[in-house]
Amino acid sequence: MSSTDSSPHPLVEALGERHARWTSIRRDLHAHPELAYEETRTAAIVARTLRASGIEVHEGIGRTGVVGVLRAGHSKATIGLRADMDALPMTEQNTFAHRSTHTGRMHGCGHDGHTAMLLAAAEYLAATRCFDGTVNFIFQPAEEGRGGAAAMIADGLFERFPMQSVFGLHNWPGLPVGEMAVHDGPAMASSDEIEIVIEGRGAHAAMPHLGADPVLAGSAIVQALQSIVSRTVSPVDCGVVSITQFHAGEAYNVIPQSATLRGTARAFSPEVRDQLEAGIRRVAEGVAAAHGVTAAVSYRRGYPPTVNSPAEAAFCAAVGRELLGDACVRTDYPPSMGAEDFAYMLECKPGCYIWLGNGGGPDAGSRPGHEEGGGCMLHNPRYDFNDAVIPLGVAYWTRLVERFLQPE
Repeated sequence: MSSTDSSPHPLVEALGERHARWTSIRRDLHAHPELAYEETRTAAIVARTLRASGIEVHEGIGRTGVVGVLRAGHSKATIGLRADMDALPMTEQNTFAHRSTHTGRMHGCGHDGHTAMLLAAAEYLAATRCFDGTVNFIFQPAEEGRGGAAAMIADGLFERFPMQSVFGLHNWPGLPVGEMAVHDGPAMASSDEIEIVIEGRGAHAAMPHLGADPVLAGSAIVQALQSIVSRTVSPVDCGVVSITQFHAGEAYNVIPQSATLRGTARAFSPEVRDQLEAGIRRVAEGVAAAHGVTAAVSYRRGYPPTVNSPAEAAFCAAVGRELLGDACVRTDYPPSMGAEDFAYMLECKPGCYIWLGNGGGPDAGSRPGHEEGGGCMLHNPRYDFNDAVIPLGVAYWTRLVERFLQPE
Protein backbone atom coordinates (compact mmCIF):
# COMPACT_ATOMS: atom_id res chain seq x y z
CA MET A 1 0.00 0.00 0.00
CA SER A 2 1.84 3.10 -1.20
CA SER A 3 0.72 6.70 -1.05
CA THR A 4 -0.67 6.25 -4.56
CA ASP A 5 -2.58 3.03 -3.80
CA SER A 6 -6.03 3.47 -2.24
CA SER A 7 -6.71 -0.28 -1.96
CA PRO A 8 -4.87 -1.77 1.01
CA HIS A 9 -4.73 -5.53 1.48
CA PRO A 10 -7.82 -6.81 3.36
CA LEU A 11 -5.60 -7.99 6.24
CA VAL A 12 -4.18 -4.49 6.69
CA GLU A 13 -7.71 -3.09 6.76
CA ALA A 14 -8.84 -5.71 9.29
CA LEU A 15 -5.89 -5.02 11.55
CA GLY A 16 -6.56 -1.30 11.36
CA GLU A 17 -9.60 -1.83 13.58
CA ARG A 18 -7.21 -2.56 16.48
CA HIS A 19 -4.87 0.28 15.64
CA ALA A 20 -5.85 2.55 18.53
CA ARG A 21 -5.11 -0.09 21.18
CA TRP A 22 -1.73 -1.01 19.70
CA THR A 23 -0.82 2.67 19.34
CA SER A 24 -1.61 3.14 23.02
CA ILE A 25 0.77 0.31 23.94
CA ARG A 26 3.51 1.72 21.71
CA ARG A 27 3.21 5.21 23.19
CA ASP A 28 3.27 3.85 26.72
CA LEU A 29 6.54 2.08 25.91
CA HIS A 30 7.88 5.28 24.38
CA ALA A 31 7.07 7.24 27.52
CA HIS A 32 8.89 4.70 29.71
CA PRO A 33 12.15 3.85 27.91
CA GLU A 34 14.62 1.43 29.47
CA LEU A 35 18.29 0.98 28.58
CA ALA A 36 20.13 -2.22 27.69
CA TYR A 37 19.60 -5.06 30.18
CA GLU A 38 17.32 -2.79 32.26
CA GLU A 39 14.12 -3.57 30.30
CA THR A 40 12.26 -4.98 33.31
CA ARG A 41 9.06 -2.93 32.89
CA THR A 42 9.01 -3.53 29.14
CA ALA A 43 9.63 -7.26 29.56
CA ALA A 44 6.85 -7.46 32.15
CA ILE A 45 4.39 -5.80 29.75
CA VAL A 46 5.47 -8.20 27.00
CA ALA A 47 5.07 -11.26 29.22
CA ARG A 48 1.70 -10.13 30.58
CA THR A 49 0.33 -9.36 27.10
CA LEU A 50 1.50 -12.70 25.69
CA ARG A 51 -0.01 -14.65 28.58
CA ALA A 52 -3.31 -12.83 28.17
CA SER A 53 -3.43 -14.21 24.63
CA GLY A 54 -2.79 -17.76 25.81
CA ILE A 55 0.82 -17.83 24.63
CA GLU A 56 3.46 -19.82 26.53
CA VAL A 57 5.97 -17.38 28.05
CA HIS A 58 9.64 -17.77 28.99
CA GLU A 59 11.36 -14.89 30.78
CA GLY A 60 14.92 -13.98 31.75
CA ILE A 61 16.56 -15.24 28.56
CA GLY A 62 19.68 -13.20 27.92
CA ARG A 63 19.01 -11.47 31.26
CA THR A 64 15.87 -9.50 30.37
CA GLY A 65 14.73 -11.19 27.15
CA VAL A 66 11.33 -12.82 26.69
CA VAL A 67 10.26 -15.61 24.31
CA GLY A 68 6.64 -16.43 23.61
CA VAL A 69 5.80 -19.81 22.07
CA LEU A 70 2.57 -20.35 20.10
CA ARG A 71 1.61 -23.69 18.59
CA ALA A 72 -1.16 -24.66 16.19
CA GLY A 73 -1.87 -27.86 14.30
CA HIS A 74 0.51 -30.81 14.24
CA SER A 75 3.40 -29.76 12.00
CA LYS A 76 6.94 -29.73 13.37
CA ALA A 77 7.78 -26.67 11.27
CA THR A 78 9.07 -23.69 13.31
CA ILE A 79 9.77 -20.01 12.78
CA GLY A 80 11.31 -17.23 14.89
CA LEU A 81 10.29 -13.54 14.86
CA ARG A 82 12.45 -11.01 16.70
CA ALA A 83 11.86 -7.50 18.07
CA ASP A 84 14.28 -5.39 20.12
CA MET A 85 13.15 -3.66 23.33
CA ASP A 86 15.86 -1.28 24.57
CA ALA A 87 16.10 2.50 24.33
CA LEU A 88 19.04 4.86 23.83
CA PRO A 89 20.96 6.90 26.43
CA MET A 90 19.90 10.27 25.02
CA THR A 91 17.54 13.07 26.02
CA GLU A 92 14.36 13.50 24.00
CA GLN A 93 13.50 16.94 22.60
CA ASN A 94 9.91 16.23 21.57
CA THR A 95 7.00 17.89 23.37
CA PHE A 96 4.10 15.52 22.63
CA ALA A 97 2.23 13.83 25.46
CA HIS A 98 3.97 10.46 25.12
CA ARG A 99 7.51 11.87 25.23
CA SER A 100 10.01 10.15 27.52
CA THR A 101 9.38 10.57 31.23
CA HIS A 102 13.06 9.88 31.95
CA THR A 103 15.77 12.44 31.19
CA GLY A 104 18.69 10.77 29.45
CA ARG A 105 16.63 7.86 28.11
CA MET A 106 14.73 7.82 24.84
CA HIS A 107 13.25 5.45 22.29
CA GLY A 108 15.18 7.19 19.52
CA CYS A 109 15.38 4.15 17.24
CA GLY A 110 11.81 2.84 17.21
CA HIS A 111 12.28 -0.26 19.33
CA ASP A 112 9.03 0.71 21.07
CA GLY A 113 7.30 0.33 17.71
CA HIS A 114 9.06 -2.96 16.97
CA THR A 115 7.96 -4.39 20.32
CA ALA A 116 4.37 -3.18 19.90
CA MET A 117 4.08 -4.61 16.37
CA LEU A 118 5.36 -8.05 17.36
CA LEU A 119 3.11 -8.09 20.43
CA ALA A 120 0.15 -7.18 18.23
CA ALA A 121 1.05 -9.90 15.71
CA ALA A 122 1.34 -12.46 18.53
CA GLU A 123 -2.08 -11.44 19.83
CA TYR A 124 -3.68 -11.69 16.38
CA LEU A 125 -2.04 -15.01 15.50
CA ALA A 126 -3.10 -16.47 18.86
CA ALA A 127 -6.70 -15.48 18.11
CA THR A 128 -6.78 -16.74 14.52
CA ARG A 129 -4.24 -19.63 14.49
CA CYS A 130 -4.31 -19.91 10.70
CA PHE A 131 -1.01 -21.79 10.59
CA ASP A 132 0.39 -25.24 11.24
CA GLY A 133 3.52 -25.36 13.39
CA THR A 134 5.27 -23.32 16.08
CA VAL A 135 6.00 -19.59 16.27
CA ASN A 136 8.69 -18.27 18.61
CA PHE A 137 8.20 -14.58 19.40
CA ILE A 138 11.62 -13.26 20.47
CA PHE A 139 11.70 -10.02 22.46
CA GLN A 140 15.37 -9.17 22.69
CA PRO A 141 17.13 -6.81 25.11
CA ALA A 142 20.20 -4.67 24.57
CA GLU A 143 20.47 -4.20 20.82
CA GLU A 144 22.04 -0.75 21.16
CA GLY A 145 25.68 -1.78 21.39
CA ARG A 146 25.38 -4.33 24.19
CA GLY A 147 24.88 -7.52 22.16
CA GLY A 148 21.57 -8.73 23.54
CA ALA A 149 21.14 -11.13 20.63
CA ALA A 150 24.42 -12.84 21.51
CA ALA A 151 23.35 -12.98 25.16
CA MET A 152 20.10 -14.75 24.26
CA ILE A 153 21.96 -17.19 22.02
CA ALA A 154 24.46 -17.93 24.80
CA ASP A 155 21.48 -18.56 27.08
CA GLY A 156 20.29 -21.34 24.80
CA LEU A 157 17.83 -19.48 22.57
CA PHE A 158 18.08 -21.82 19.59
CA GLU A 159 18.44 -25.00 21.64
CA ARG A 160 15.46 -24.24 23.88
CA PHE A 161 13.30 -22.87 21.08
CA PRO A 162 14.15 -24.70 17.84
CA MET A 163 13.40 -22.72 14.69
CA GLN A 164 14.13 -23.35 11.04
CA SER A 165 14.51 -19.67 10.14
CA VAL A 166 14.55 -16.37 12.04
CA PHE A 167 13.24 -13.01 10.87
CA GLY A 168 13.61 -9.41 11.99
CA LEU A 169 12.61 -5.93 10.85
CA HIS A 170 13.48 -2.30 11.50
CA ASN A 171 11.55 0.84 10.75
CA TRP A 172 13.39 3.00 8.21
CA PRO A 173 12.93 6.79 8.03
CA GLY A 174 13.32 8.08 4.48
CA LEU A 175 11.55 5.03 3.06
CA PRO A 176 7.88 5.93 2.46
CA VAL A 177 5.15 4.41 4.61
CA GLY A 178 3.73 1.45 2.71
CA GLU A 179 7.09 0.41 1.27
CA MET A 180 9.68 -2.08 2.47
CA ALA A 181 13.27 -2.85 1.50
CA VAL A 182 14.64 -6.38 1.25
CA HIS A 183 18.32 -7.13 0.67
CA ASP A 184 19.47 -10.39 -0.90
CA GLY A 185 22.73 -10.65 1.05
CA PRO A 186 24.24 -7.92 3.25
CA ALA A 187 21.75 -5.48 4.76
CA MET A 188 24.00 -3.85 7.37
CA ALA A 189 27.72 -3.79 8.11
CA SER A 190 29.96 -5.04 10.86
CA SER A 191 31.06 -2.54 13.49
CA ASP A 192 34.49 -2.82 15.11
CA GLU A 193 36.24 -0.43 17.51
CA ILE A 194 39.76 0.87 16.90
CA GLU A 195 42.12 2.31 19.49
CA ILE A 196 45.67 3.31 18.60
CA VAL A 197 48.00 4.48 21.40
CA ILE A 198 51.05 6.31 20.08
CA GLU A 199 54.07 6.59 22.38
CA GLY A 200 56.64 9.25 21.58
CA ARG A 201 59.02 11.36 23.62
CA GLY A 202 57.80 14.56 25.23
CA ALA A 203 59.62 17.83 24.72
CA HIS A 204 59.30 21.60 24.90
CA ALA A 205 57.27 22.93 22.00
CA ALA A 206 60.13 25.34 21.23
CA MET A 207 62.59 22.43 20.91
CA PRO A 208 60.76 19.72 18.95
CA HIS A 209 64.04 18.21 17.72
CA LEU A 210 64.64 16.90 21.23
CA GLY A 211 61.44 14.87 21.26
CA ALA A 212 59.49 12.41 19.14
CA ASP A 213 56.13 13.99 18.36
CA PRO A 214 53.12 11.62 18.73
CA VAL A 215 50.74 14.35 17.51
CA LEU A 216 52.51 14.65 14.16
CA ALA A 217 52.67 10.87 13.86
CA GLY A 218 49.00 10.57 14.81
CA SER A 219 48.00 13.11 12.18
CA ALA A 220 49.88 11.13 9.55
CA ILE A 221 48.27 7.89 10.71
CA VAL A 222 44.76 9.37 10.44
CA GLN A 223 45.38 10.34 6.83
CA ALA A 224 47.20 7.14 5.89
CA LEU A 225 44.41 4.94 7.24
CA GLN A 226 42.16 6.18 4.44
CA SER A 227 44.45 4.48 1.94
CA ILE A 228 43.33 1.08 3.25
CA VAL A 229 39.86 1.33 1.70
CA SER A 230 40.95 3.26 -1.39
CA ARG A 231 43.99 1.12 -2.21
CA THR A 232 43.66 -2.24 -0.41
CA VAL A 233 39.96 -3.11 -0.61
CA SER A 234 38.57 -4.00 -4.04
CA PRO A 235 36.55 -1.15 -5.61
CA VAL A 236 33.54 -3.49 -5.88
CA ASP A 237 33.56 -4.14 -2.12
CA CYS A 238 32.66 -1.73 0.69
CA GLY A 239 34.53 -0.69 3.79
CA VAL A 240 34.72 2.38 6.03
CA VAL A 241 37.47 3.42 8.46
CA SER A 242 36.55 6.47 10.53
CA ILE A 243 38.77 8.00 13.20
CA THR A 244 36.45 9.94 15.47
CA GLN A 245 38.68 10.82 18.45
CA PHE A 246 42.18 12.28 18.77
CA HIS A 247 43.39 12.88 22.33
CA ALA A 248 46.80 14.35 23.12
CA GLY A 249 48.50 16.89 25.34
CA GLU A 250 47.51 19.22 28.16
CA ALA A 251 49.51 22.42 27.57
CA TYR A 252 50.11 24.87 24.73
CA ASN A 253 53.88 24.66 24.95
CA VAL A 254 54.47 20.95 25.54
CA ILE A 255 54.85 18.22 22.93
CA PRO A 256 53.09 15.34 24.73
CA GLN A 257 54.51 11.94 25.49
CA SER A 258 51.60 10.08 23.93
CA ALA A 259 48.46 10.40 21.80
CA THR A 260 45.39 8.20 21.43
CA LEU A 261 43.23 7.72 18.34
CA ARG A 262 39.84 6.00 18.39
CA GLY A 263 37.25 5.16 15.77
CA THR A 264 35.40 2.41 13.95
CA ALA A 265 35.85 0.09 10.99
CA ARG A 266 32.90 -1.33 9.06
CA ALA A 267 32.46 -3.89 6.28
CA PHE A 268 29.81 -6.07 4.65
CA SER A 269 31.88 -9.26 4.49
CA PRO A 270 34.20 -11.22 6.80
CA GLU A 271 36.96 -11.02 4.16
CA VAL A 272 36.93 -7.21 4.00
CA ARG A 273 36.65 -7.06 7.78
CA ASP A 274 39.89 -9.06 8.01
CA GLN A 275 41.51 -6.78 5.43
CA LEU A 276 40.61 -3.69 7.43
CA GLU A 277 42.01 -5.05 10.68
CA ALA A 278 45.27 -6.18 9.07
CA GLY A 279 45.59 -2.91 7.16
CA ILE A 280 45.00 -0.73 10.23
CA ARG A 281 47.72 -2.56 12.14
CA ARG A 282 50.16 -2.40 9.24
CA VAL A 283 49.60 1.29 8.47
CA ALA A 284 49.59 2.49 12.08
CA GLU A 285 52.75 0.62 13.03
CA GLY A 286 54.54 1.52 9.80
CA VAL A 287 53.73 5.24 9.90
CA ALA A 288 54.63 5.37 13.58
CA ALA A 289 58.02 3.78 12.89
CA ALA A 290 58.67 6.31 10.13
CA HIS A 291 58.13 9.08 12.69
CA GLY A 292 60.33 7.50 15.35
CA VAL A 293 57.45 6.59 17.67
CA THR A 294 55.51 3.38 18.41
CA ALA A 295 51.84 2.55 17.87
CA ALA A 296 49.94 -0.10 19.83
CA VAL A 297 46.74 -1.07 17.98
CA SER A 298 43.72 -2.49 19.77
CA TYR A 299 41.07 -3.79 17.36
CA ARG A 300 37.89 -4.95 19.13
CA ARG A 301 35.37 -6.82 17.02
CA GLY A 302 31.75 -5.83 17.58
CA TYR A 303 28.62 -6.77 15.67
CA PRO A 304 29.25 -8.88 12.54
CA PRO A 305 27.67 -8.01 9.17
CA THR A 306 23.91 -8.58 8.93
CA VAL A 307 23.64 -10.94 5.95
CA ASN A 308 20.29 -12.25 4.73
CA SER A 309 19.87 -15.75 3.33
CA PRO A 310 18.80 -15.68 -0.35
CA ALA A 311 15.82 -18.03 0.07
CA GLU A 312 14.48 -16.19 3.12
CA ALA A 313 15.01 -12.80 1.44
CA ALA A 314 13.00 -13.97 -1.58
CA PHE A 315 10.29 -15.28 0.76
CA CYS A 316 10.03 -11.96 2.63
CA ALA A 317 9.88 -10.06 -0.64
CA ALA A 318 7.01 -12.30 -1.80
CA VAL A 319 5.09 -11.64 1.43
CA GLY A 320 5.70 -7.93 1.02
CA ARG A 321 4.45 -7.92 -2.55
CA GLU A 322 1.28 -9.70 -1.49
CA LEU A 323 0.55 -7.06 1.14
CA LEU A 324 1.92 -3.88 -0.44
CA GLY A 325 2.12 -4.48 -4.17
CA ASP A 326 5.09 -5.18 -6.43
CA ALA A 327 6.23 -1.56 -6.75
CA CYS A 328 6.39 -1.09 -2.98
CA VAL A 329 8.93 -3.83 -2.27
CA ARG A 330 12.38 -2.38 -2.89
CA THR A 331 15.07 -4.93 -3.66
CA ASP A 332 17.39 -2.23 -5.02
CA TYR A 333 17.59 -0.15 -1.82
CA PRO A 334 21.20 0.44 -0.73
CA PRO A 335 22.35 -1.42 2.40
CA SER A 336 23.51 0.57 5.41
CA MET A 337 26.98 0.82 6.94
CA GLY A 338 25.28 0.91 10.35
CA ALA A 339 25.33 -2.27 12.45
CA GLU A 340 22.67 -4.50 14.01
CA ASP A 341 23.07 -7.37 16.46
CA PHE A 342 20.40 -9.45 14.70
CA ALA A 343 23.51 -10.40 12.73
CA TYR A 344 24.39 -12.88 15.49
CA MET A 345 21.11 -14.70 14.94
CA LEU A 346 21.71 -14.81 11.19
CA GLU A 347 25.10 -16.40 11.84
CA CYS A 348 23.26 -19.27 13.57
CA LYS A 349 20.13 -19.60 11.45
CA PRO A 350 19.01 -18.73 7.92
CA GLY A 351 16.77 -15.70 7.92
CA CYS A 352 16.08 -12.19 6.73
CA TYR A 353 16.07 -8.67 8.20
CA ILE A 354 13.90 -6.18 6.32
CA TRP A 355 13.32 -2.44 6.55
CA LEU A 356 9.77 -1.12 6.86
CA GLY A 357 9.18 2.42 5.64
CA ASN A 358 8.67 4.93 8.45
CA GLY A 359 8.18 7.96 6.17
CA GLY A 360 9.88 11.33 6.27
CA GLY A 361 13.59 11.71 5.67
CA PRO A 362 16.80 13.34 6.93
CA ASP A 363 15.37 16.87 6.93
CA ALA A 364 11.73 16.22 7.75
CA GLY A 365 10.36 16.84 11.22
CA SER A 366 13.55 18.46 12.47
CA ARG A 367 11.76 21.17 14.42
CA PRO A 368 11.20 20.90 18.17
CA GLY A 369 7.92 19.31 19.16
CA HIS A 370 7.70 17.10 16.08
CA GLU A 371 4.26 15.59 16.51
CA GLU A 372 3.67 13.18 13.68
CA GLY A 373 6.28 10.40 13.83
CA GLY A 374 8.37 9.23 10.93
CA GLY A 375 10.11 12.52 10.23
CA CYS A 376 13.52 12.38 11.84
CA MET A 377 16.26 9.90 11.16
CA LEU A 378 17.13 7.27 13.75
CA HIS A 379 19.00 8.38 16.89
CA ASN A 380 17.77 11.95 16.48
CA PRO A 381 16.47 13.60 19.73
CA ARG A 382 13.25 14.52 17.87
CA TYR A 383 12.62 11.10 16.36
CA ASP A 384 9.35 9.25 16.97
CA PHE A 385 8.12 5.97 15.55
CA ASN A 386 5.32 6.50 13.03
CA ASP A 387 2.19 4.82 14.40
CA ALA A 388 0.69 4.64 10.90
CA VAL A 389 3.16 1.83 10.25
CA ILE A 390 1.78 -0.46 12.98
CA PRO A 391 -0.95 -2.24 10.95
CA LEU A 392 1.52 -2.78 8.10
CA GLY A 393 4.10 -4.34 10.41
CA VAL A 394 1.50 -6.54 12.08
CA ALA A 395 0.16 -7.67 8.70
CA TYR A 396 3.70 -8.45 7.53
CA TRP A 397 4.45 -10.61 10.57
CA THR A 398 1.08 -12.33 10.31
CA ARG A 399 1.35 -13.27 6.64
CA LEU A 400 4.98 -14.26 7.10
CA VAL A 401 3.91 -16.83 9.69
CA GLU A 402 0.82 -17.98 7.81
CA ARG A 403 2.79 -18.58 4.60
CA PHE A 404 5.87 -20.07 6.26
CA LEU A 405 3.71 -22.44 8.36
CA GLN A 406 1.05 -22.98 5.75
CA PRO A 407 -1.13 -26.01 6.47
CA GLU A 408 -0.79 -28.89 4.03
